[in-house]
Amino acid sequence: MEFRLLGTVAVETYTGPLPLGPAKRRSLLAALLLSANTPVSVGRLTDSLWDDTPPSQARGVIQGHVSRLRALLVGADAEAYGVELATLGDAYVLRAPETLVDAQRFEELLMLAREQRSPGDTVLMLKEALSLWQGPALSGAFAGPPLRAAAHSLEESRLATVELLARTYGTLGEHHRAAALLSAETAAHPLRESLAAELMLALYRAGRQSEALDRFHRTRRLLADELGIDPGPKLADAYALILRGDPGPAVAAPAARARVSSGPAVPSTASPASTEVGAVPVAEPPVAGDTAGAPPVVRRPPSSAQPAVHPADPLPVDLLPRAPRGFQGRTAELAALTRAAAGESPVCLVTGPAGVGKTALALQWAHRNEALFPDGRLFADLRGFSEAGEPAQIDVLREFLLALGVPPRRVPESAPAAAALFRSLTGRRRLLVVLDNARDSATVRALLPGGTDCVTLVTSRHRLEGLIASDAARPVPLDTLEVDDGTALLAGVLGEERVLAEPVAARRLAELCGGLPLALRVTAARLAGRPQWTLAALADELADERGRLAFLDVDDTGVAAALRLTVQHLPPDAVHQFARLGHHPGGHVDPYAAAALAGTDPVAAAAALERLAAAHLVSETAPGRWVLHDLVRLYARGLDPAAAREALVGVLDHGIATALAAADTAEPGGEPCFVLPDGFRRPAAVRDFADRAEAMRWLSAERENLALAAQAARDAGLEDRAWRIILLQWPQVVWRVRDNWTPLLELALDSARAGKDAYAESRVLTLLGWVLTEEGRAAEAAALLEHSPRLAREAGDPLGEATALINLAVVRAELGELPAATENCARAVELARREEDRHTEMLALQHLARMRLTARRPEEALAHARTALDLGPEHEEAARRSLLLAICGEAHLALGQEDDGVRLLDRAAREAEDAGYDEGAVRALEVLVRTTAEPSYRVRHERSALRLATAP
Repeated sequence: MEFRLLGTVAVETYTGPLPLGPAKRRSLLAALLLSANTPVSVGRLTDSLWDDTPPSQARGVIQGHVSRLRALLVGADAEAYGVELATLGDAYVLRAPETLVDAQRFEELLMLAREQRSPGDTVLMLKEALSLWQGPALSGAFAGPPLRAAAHSLEESRLATVELLARTYGTLGEHHRAAALLSAETAAHPLRESLAAELMLALYRAGRQSEALDRFHRTRRLLADELGIDPGPKLADAYALILRGDPGPAVAAPAARARVSSGPAVPSTASPASTEVGAVPVAEPPVAGDTAGAPPVVRRPPSSAQPAVHPADPLPVDLLPRAPRGFQGRTAELAALTRAAAGESPVCLVTGPAGVGKTALALQWAHRNEALFPDGRLFADLRGFSEAGEPAQIDVLREFLLALGVPPRRVPESAPAAAALFRSLTGRRRLLVVLDNARDSATVRALLPGGTDCVTLVTSRHRLEGLIASDAARPVPLDTLEVDDGTALLAGVLGEERVLAEPVAARRLAELCGGLPLALRVTAARLAGRPQWTLAALADELADERGRLAFLDVDDTGVAAALRLTVQHLPPDAVHQFARLGHHPGGHVDPYAAAALAGTDPVAAAAALERLAAAHLVSETAPGRWVLHDLVRLYARGLDPAAAREALVGVLDHGIATALAAADTAEPGGEPCFVLPDGFRRPAAVRDFADRAEAMRWLSAERENLALAAQAARDAGLEDRAWRIILLQWPQVVWRVRDNWTPLLELALDSARAGKDAYAESRVLTLLGWVLTEEGRAAEAAALLEHSPRLAREAGDPLGEATALINLAVVRAELGELPAATENCARAVELARREEDRHTEMLALQHLARMRLTARRPEEALAHARTALDLGPEHEEAARRSLLLAICGEAHLALGQEDDGVRLLDRAAREAEDAGYDEGAVRALEVLVRTTAEPSYRVRHERSALRLATAP
């Protein structure tokens, strides 16, 4: 989606322009876009849509246009682009990323052009900016006074850009091109003296002095005839410079340009006139400590007495890692890449199994063909097959944009907007973009550059056939190395002499490594550090390992064998930790989990992890967060298979203990399971959580790990651990109830039933039933929840029974069974009071009050809500307190007591807003908006609803 103001006002989509309709609707859109992301009052819009006295129904006309425009945007899926047309009191605001508005992109490119140190880059940026113009600004709209002023301002900015482009052509010595550009604009704007002055200088420096002088006299006569004035200082100074025969400081002879990188150049003597007219201001690079986006310091050309030191053009951007060392073979594949890179905006796709050398091939080709990409080379590891997870698209795009010179504060916040800016900036460049380790086609598509001269090189373990179909990607499959190439790779690391001394053993090593470059490199690294070892002895070692590593794929045999040689030189504590890491069921590990696996403490575990990292057996992807390569994990798992169950129990019990601490911090007093499993092994240390936010972050970050741990527990027959690990995530389940928790809870239910644990089954059914209710699956939820109270009674769990009755009541009320729902809630209140559990009693009273309100019995609803409030909820219960206050307010409204109702609803909304509980704020404010015309309630409601809709 793109909004156009630089030409006919339009909204472009993939399916074509939106049918905006009459000119006044285009005027409305233009006025909103000119103040994008800022509220525009109805009065301001009225001035934009009517040139004279507006009609009496002007507000209604504007509302109609807004409604139609909003419908058009919604139909074009504007929300996916971050676009929204919202009402804020007596104003409207069009929220949209700046990169979707051509006028904003024009200003952005103009700013970037002024910050370039190379005139060539400045020219590219300025031409890109001017290419956005498709006619006079705001065409097709009815131009009231504000829009006429805006159109004039945009046109002035365009003309200033044309003049700057012409001056920059001059610094490159391309005066004929500058003259051609200015001639067309001067014909359209014959009275603009600055254009005429620039054209005169361009003609003069292009060797066309007579034309330059003729241009002056024609302009002088036109000014006198049309305006009755004489030429101003710019025209007069340019005329004087030409008469003196002074070339001015903008002249850039080829020889002078060639000296830029070798030493200072002394410019010709420049008169004041030439400094005023012909000089191109140069933006000084920001000094350390300057804020991003600060205006550049303008440096005027030096006088003839002071030689000017011209900085060399900045080097092309280069994010490539170093070239792989000892690279051997792959001649056919390198040639195939060269062929694939030919053509228009090619996408080259290197595919093959793990460890086969896809990244090495891509980097080797990129470094060998540096000259093909004068504008630079970008690189991103997409981590498509890493347990650490893929980087967010916006993070990759941000790195690319920063490398291309975009100031940090100018990088868009949304991935689609950042991708649009990336395509725009690469549209006229010759760049190489290397996207390493991609998992799927969609990820790659969002990172493709926009220029037809750009080459994208992708590596992946998948074939990415979708990318071949959609973007004509040209695949280059990669297989294992031939024996000769493998032997050459060993020689590249070990030295020719050592390999030639044992040629048969070297070939045998290459064969035992299966032609896998990763295995060959690790093996060569071990040999390089031990010159006393013979290749034959190492080949015998590898041969002995083949049977032991039969569970690995054929291509992985060499990796595992080489890893054994690395591990055997580690100290015993590091080997012990490494072996236990192989039994970790999750994707990543921290020192606490590593300690639980190894039966040590987090300090010792962290030290062992550091040592393993030094041996390249684990990688730290974030502070305190470690991962193993998938093949390394397989090898580690085989080191001590007898310890598998002990290690698994240790990490499961670590997960239970940490999840208990997180749940207790996030929701104190609301823990659903209290009894630890039989044989529970308490970890040496459990992570502390400072507050609810930290606990919830841990539960969110560990969700996948905990799910994998629960599945591993179920597979190992440890059902009592499996359902606990899942159920202990209930604060996150409640907070993100519609986040696909059903499969995990069904695993917990299966585990509880396999263990014949009525307590566990009841608790899981209660939570699963509530999740199904929130997912709109009320009938399924009711069928499950029917059994939960009975199971809780059998297990002697009165609080579990009360919670089950509450959730059953909620779903029955939704199904229209209000009497049964009320009875269940009343029973839950009794059970909670008997157990003296205020948390559960308050929850039951809250739902009972809501049901009484639904049954049109506001007096009873008010009594139940007040009773719940009198229980004295703690500060952690701010959300529930807000809900109870809202019920009280609605009850007063139902009783005809509007003042009290509005007061209590306003209080409920404010407490919810203060607590960050947007859902509660929205509920209370919805009632207030329906009840009163106070505009502040509508504004607050829209803000809370927006926060709720955009919450992560």
